[in-house]
Amino acid sequence: MHPAGRPFVLGGLAATLALRKVSTGLGVVAGLGTLATAAFFREPHRVPPQREDLVVAAADGTVSLISDAVPPAELGLPDRPRTRVSVFLSMFDVHVQRMPVGGTVERVAYRPGTFLSADLDKASEDNERNSLLLRTDAGREVVVTQIAGLVARRIVCQVAKGERHDVGTTYGLIRFGSRVDTYLPPDSRVLVREGQRTIGGETAIADTAPAARDRP
Repeated sequence: MHPAGRPFVLGGLAATLALRKVSTGLGVVAGLGTLATAAFFREPHRVPPQREDLVVAAADGTVSLISDAVPPAELGLPDRPRTRVSVFLSMFDVHVQRMPVGGTVERVAYRPGTFLSADLDKASEDNERNSLLLRTDAGREVVVTQIAGLVARRIVCQVAKGERHDVGTTYGLIRFGSRVDTYLPPDSRVLVREGQRTIGGETAIADTAPAARDRP
């Protein structure tokens, strides 16, 4: 379980025990709610691919959009579009986020915003978000952005500028339905398609090796 979920689960257990003294039915309902909360905050073990030139999915979910877009302005990057892979997380998906590449965190930028449905294209522009600029050991730039959704009200980011993390490492969490955008280095070859399911920390979404676009 992700540490952010422990207070909720402990609170649910306390409520379950208290309600059982009042009504068995209420105790059962509270117990089921506690189990659902524990499931939401689950953090399963994942084994990332070993190739250093791959970008893996930062989250479990469904690829909702593959498009060209300018990375979040608050990162201060050049105003040039990059290929963006957006993964939508439903209420039933694992909601921790994992490092899409191994490398150093060069920038962390939070921006408040609205809470539109995360599966809308404009959610990337309007919703509350937290972005990381990552630099791989090979010098490639990757941007990953946590985006709050319709019922999400808290983005948790556990990394800081200057830290180095391995691919697949858990770095954050979005509470309840949300979205994660990954902006790829130039000339990357996208390995997923819209509608495909991803497994955070394991599914390769892009190949960043030189001339990757030319390979079948």
